[in-house]
Amino acid sequence: MTKKFKDQLNRILLLKETPKRIISLVPSQTELLIDLGLEDNIVGITKFCVHPIHLKKEKLIVGGTKQINIDKIVSLKPDVILCNKEENTKEIVEACEQVCNVHVSDVFTIEDSLELINQYGTLFGKKGEALKIVTEIKKEVDAFKAFILNKQALKVAYFIWKNPWMVAGNNTFINYILGLNKLENVYENKRRYPEIELINVPINKSVDVVLLSSEPFPFNNSHKKELQPFYPNATIELVDGEMFSWYGSRLTKAFTYFKTLRLNLQNNAL
Repeated sequence: MTKKFKDQLNRILLLKETPKRIISLVPSQTELLIDLGLEDNIVGITKFCVHPIHLKKEKLIVGGTKQINIDKIVSLKPDVILCNKEENTKEIVEACEQVCNVHVSDVFTIEDSLELINQYGTLFGKKGEALKIVTEIKKEVDAFKAFILNKQALKVAYFIWKNPWMVAGNNTFINYILGLNKLENVYENKRRYPEIELINVPINKSVDVVLLSSEPFPFNNSHKKELQPFYPNATIELVDGEMFSWYGSRLTKAFTYFKTLRLNLQNNAL
């Protein structure tokens, strides 16, 4: 009997049985599949699916998140392909739909992430495993909210790229996570991932913290020195970008990381 499933864009997937051959075009969702106990079912991944580290040696790489080799995808005879509205293009989704069912995620909040995990639990017959991950994330979030409650709000700029310089703006999961950390994004009035020009403007003096993400651009200490003159009153920190932007099972680890980050920022301010 054919069963109907909905993805996070309310698109309908029609499946006669539980999908056994999975291609994931989103690194954080690949990690989630592993934590749901579906490693043996993964047949194709992207070159950016780096967790767990051995996966790239054992699974066929079908491209990146913005470019795919459709012939490789066809050759794998997948039952379902997992995409994300932000990380994959509309053209990729449409091309994959010619091969098999495609599930598209759309995540901007913790609630969206929990919904995605539960959807995968239902889709892949892993409801118990999904519930365990969801419960753990909820526990971590509640503990972090208690931790951060009386902490001072700080003004932040979160950089993701250089040449051109780009930051996280609104309508992003990163911006949502910054808010949970009581880090007020000074570029929240800009959409998505805007390019900015490094000039000395008044707003820069009000920035308390500049965060340089480890991905997609690999910022290092030299970039801290480069940016300091433009944000004269800010503490500049290199941060693990996966903790701020991976919205699957990585969230079970993220809030412990955020606690440590906040304590480091406090110590640096002393």
